[in-house]
Amino acid sequence: MVVAVKERPKKKVWTYEDYLKLTDNKRYEVINGRLHEMPAPTTEHQRILGRLYKVIDGFVEKVKAGEVFISPVDVILSEATVVQPDLLFVSKERLDIVKDRIFGSPDLVVEIISPATVRRDTVVKKGIYERYEVKEYWIVYPEEKTVEVWVLGDKGKYELFSVAEGEGKVKSKVLEGLEIDLKEVFIPRP
Repeated sequence: MVVAVKERPKKKVWTYEDYLKLTDNKRYEVINGRLHEMPAPTTEHQRILGRLYKVIDGFVEKVKAGEVFISPVDVILSEATVVQPDLLFVSKERLDIVKDRIFGSPDLVVEIISPATVRRDTVVKKGIYERYEVKEYWIVYPEEKTVEVWVLGDKGKYELFSVAEGEGKVKSKVLEGLEIDLKEVFIPRP
């Protein structure tokens, strides 16, 4: 699957204001001033997202830590960077960034990789989340049944905090006490 990039004049830099004027009902992100159309997720992507949401949201509710959101929801990081992470968490201390959209960096972001988004999610968006100081970034690889948890280190760069492949558990630093068994995420279809 190929992700389309909206044609634009060479000098055109897409902004959040331009993004709001789109009327075609497609899903887009603005990444560093470029408009990217987002393909519809697969059913397996949605299954994994639903399972992660249930576990993470259940934990957040139990400890009253903040709010969890799933895509599509706009996260405005700057005038030229608007993303729609698959799942995000905002701590109760920072809920002022939650309006009709998210205006600022979430505390935790999850992206589920698809063949069309590998580079964007693992390189481009990882760099963006790092630059805008998202404290924790989870990358989920459905094909490999792997989850990586990256956290911002002392020097403002992501460091691998937790990883599991095929089996085992991953844990969160931002949501202390949250551990997720991969069996809860990657359930084989009958």
